Amino acid sequence: MRRWRGTLALACVVLATFAARGADVPEPQGYRTAQYRAPTPATLRGARVLTTADARQLWESRAAVFIDVMPHAPRPANLPAGTIWRERPRSNIPGSIWLPDTGYGELAPVTEKYLRDNLARATAGDRARLLVFYCLKECWMSWNAAKRALTMGYANVAWYPDGTDGWAGADLPLEQATPVGN
Repeated sequence: MRRWRGTLALACVVLATFAARGADVPEPQGYRTAQYRAPTPATLRGARVLTTADARQLWESRAAVFIDVMPHAPRPANLPAGTIWRERPRSNIPGSIWLPDTGYGELAPVTEKYLRDNLARATAGDRARLLVFYCLKECWMSWNAAKRALTMGYANVAWYPDGTDGWAGADLPLEQATPVGN
């Protein structure tokens, strides 16, 4: 019994150490450009960082525009004719707008324009409107996109680092998403 308790205690210490690592991740000067699925910083300078409870309150009060930046895999161009291809479904926070591929560290001019135009549309040009960026837990895409919105002049930016993983883990509703068109 003692041996089992000692093993359990050691496992708890190891898990706590791994959980605390994200808090030690420093904010980069620029954008994260590789290994997007990795521990993220606990902060984003200039933005609010939201817990699931914070995000839920904003969602329930409809006080913010929720923006999902999860990438979207297009149909491969080189598929032979007649090949069945099934798009990978994406579920997001109900009422969100899905702006795929806008969380990469480097954006092509067309993708940056897509982000800029859709943020302007979603806020009706009000740069003080609260924007909540998310994707998945331990994903730099939402961190990058929120930081980019700040550099575009949006003054009320929030980052929800637990994204749909945290939302689903709290048994909150998700809905099938469709990317916003150009």
